[in-house]
Amino acid sequence: MNEPEEIPDADHEQLIERVAAIDVAKEFGKVCVRLPNPARPGRRISRVWDTAATTNAVLVLACRLIELDVQKVTLESTSDYWRIWFYLLESQGLDVQLVNARDVKNVPGRPKTDKLDAVWLATLTEKGLLRPSFVPPAPIRVLRDYTRMRTDFVRETTRHWQRLEKLLEDALIKVSVVASRLDTLSTRDMIEALIRDERDPHVLAELARGRMRSKRAALVEALTGRFDDHHAELARMLLDQIDALNRQIDTLTTRIDAVIAAIPIAGSTDTGHGHTTSHSQATAIERLDEIPGISPLGAQVILAEIGLDMARFPTARHLTSWARLTPRTIQSGATHRAGKTGKGNPYLKGLLGEAAAAAAKTNTFLGERYRRIVKRRGKLKALVAVARSILTIVWHLLADPTKRFEDLGADYHTTRIDKGRKIRNLVRQLEVLGQTVTFQPAA
Repeated sequence: MNEPEEIPDADHEQLIERVAAIDVAKEFGKVCVRLPNPARPGRRISRVWDTAATTNAVLVLACRLIELDVQKVTLESTSDYWRIWFYLLESQGLDVQLVNARDVKNVPGRPKTDKLDAVWLATLTEKGLLRPSFVPPAPIRVLRDYTRMRTDFVRETTRHWQRLEKLLEDALIKVSVVASRLDTLSTRDMIEALIRDERDPHVLAELARGRMRSKRAALVEALTGRFDDHHAELARMLLDQIDALNRQIDTLTTRIDAVIAAIPIAGSTDTGHGHTTSHSQATAIERLDEIPGISPLGAQVILAEIGLDMARFPTARHLTSWARLTPRTIQSGATHRAGKTGKGNPYLKGLLGEAAAAAAKTNTFLGERYRRIVKRRGKLKALVAVARSILTIVWHLLADPTKRFEDLGADYHTTRIDKGRKIRNLVRQLEVLGQTVTFQPAA
């Protein structure tokens, strides 16, 4: 008989005597408070009422919950409607947790109403059955708003360039075949000349700069088309939109730098010389920038999405699991299989995917990891594995501000191979093919 295995409870798994839960909607919230029943010792009582989703009403609710000595308040993450409840209740000193709607679904067979949902949410809260979602502190939330807006603007700029390319195709202009990108200085000058009613392909091709001047013959052919006045008007609108977005992106980047500089110092570490040295967010960005595939702008996005305090993620596996970069394990009897990773944070996963694709092209440990996995698992799973490795590195760098990134090298696995085992495997393979193997010492 096997010895029983002890599994300690997680931090959120605790019985709570006085709790509140709010079923969030756009205009109001259904509030449920569960308290001990003074008339019947050992029993519980639920009180349910509606509260308007306005600042003053939520502040009044906060005062009422404080008077009732509520120890924990749970909110269901419904769209963005939870924000007013979370921010205001948190500002009044209440212990508020946000939970994923997937984790608090009602039991099948029970009626589905806002009142019953609020009571069920409160019941789960008092039993400690809810796992809170990660909500960063206020300074990181501000940074996140700026970085997400910048990401959205960059994506919108890309869409406008795609619309412009489609417009040029309609005008029979094939400059995108010769030029790798439309946002180069050469192609921008050509498009501006087309808008100014210049139609001679030879004159347009002479606007090429740098290495593109060697492609003037191909440009003459590509710029021969039917670009008319309505194409010029639409192209002007698209370029103006692109320029406006680029100015806003530059403004956001400047503002992000200022917000990062204003974030309080993360902590102090002993240098070993009898004094301490403080480490700010800027230092964290510089250290994250050393990871292959991560740029300074990418490091800003990572800090905005996960923050600096890794205490919320006890281990790197907790962080990668939260980011949905770890496949779900499914085990039943002797059968073990891996499930899907899930959606996760789209901004963080999108950035890590781009970083993994860039790191895969490098002669580093991460690049070699991609090449080892892609041969047997395919490109997508290899990219997810590299993204998980990058996030694991990020956790270690943020958990210990004194650490710096050190690449293990592309030869990490080959230098640590078990030579005897490798020889035995190769001999076995040759013997299966009907060969006899003899060894001769190398000269």
